Amino acid sequence: MIRLEKRPEPSRFWTAATPILAVVLTMIAGGIMFALLGKDPVAAIRTIFWDPLFDPQFAAYSRPQLLVKAGPLILIATGLALGFRAGVWNIGAEGQYIIGAICGAAVGLAFYPMESWIIFPLMVLAGALGGWAWAMIPGVLRTRFNTNEILVSLLLVYVAEQLLASMALGALRNPEGGGFPGSRNLQQYPSAANLELIPGTGMHWGVVAAFIAVIFAYVLLNRHMTGFHIRLAGQSPRAARFAGVNPTRLILLCLGISGALAGAAGLFEVSGPAGQISIDFNVGYGFTAIIVAFLGRLHPVGILLAGLLMALTYIGGELAQFMLGLPSASIQAFQGMLLFFLLAVDVLTNYRFRIGKGAIT
Repeated sequence: MIRLEKRPEPSRFWTAATPILAVVLTMIAGGIMFALLGKDPVAAIRTIFWDPLFDPQFAAYSRPQLLVKAGPLILIATGLALGFRAGVWNIGAEGQYIIGAICGAAVGLAFYPMESWIIFPLMVLAGALGGWAWAMIPGVLRTRFNTNEILVSLLLVYVAEQLLASMALGALRNPEGGGFPGSRNLQQYPSAANLELIPGTGMHWGVVAAFIAVIFAYVLLNRHMTGFHIRLAGQSPRAARFAGVNPTRLILLCLGISGALAGAAGLFEVSGPAGQISIDFNVGYGFTAIIVAFLGRLHPVGILLAGLLMALTYIGGELAQFMLGLPSASIQAFQGMLLFFLLAVDVLTNYRFRIGKGAIT
């Protein structure tokens, strides 16, 4: 008989080893998938993970893009991780990311063509407030009517996507764009542009905000009473109530922080790499950030490393599509495998296999 037996306490070894093993298993399964598609699996894995960083032909372009892609993933995942630790499941960060971009871009475009240093900070504030307000919808419904924040936040993503299309075709459409959908290019409006701080590095204000968020989350979780309440609520909700934790306040706090960070990420993206509000502005960062959060073990430093790794799969995936002719769907499936194997292997953190009377730790 082979059965799972619950451990007396979570295994520290498997807690650390699970992300590494999940990455290895993803490479193996992804290699098999690429082989079934008629591509060289070794070449595909090398193109995704090695060439963007170390091949002289591509590194000059790919290395700066690593920070560009990782910035929004880390920023969103850091906010999500706070909620996940407390048992608050915000699955709609993609919608908050979109709303933040719309609100922030609307503020910048409202001032066009005025030049002032205050415009970009106002855009950041508007983006964060937009994401916060969108996250408060599932938060208020959860605390007042006990609805499921997973379903509400997820369904609001589709509402946000329709608002995005409406803005690109209507209120925010470039009046000088010849009728084409999309707003003005914010990168061409100096007061509203999120340009590189150090040319050739990919470092912009969104990346700086991501690093600040990681530091803030680390201090909050490890040096502040609120972080203790977050951890306690996630590990033992009953004990948290006895300790005086206000569940309503905690839910709204976690959803508010995650929504604000997702909204800010949307603003940094629309005023920087994306440049404008368009129908296809959102590229799934809000959903991918969920993988980043879990791959990083819901720990700020782990999220920083996981965000860089996931950004590498974005860059390497685009390179593999161009160099090897891999379909984009296969790259998305490859990224999805990472979460699948992470959740599968994570069972070993709290359980161990027992064969007969012996146990395999």
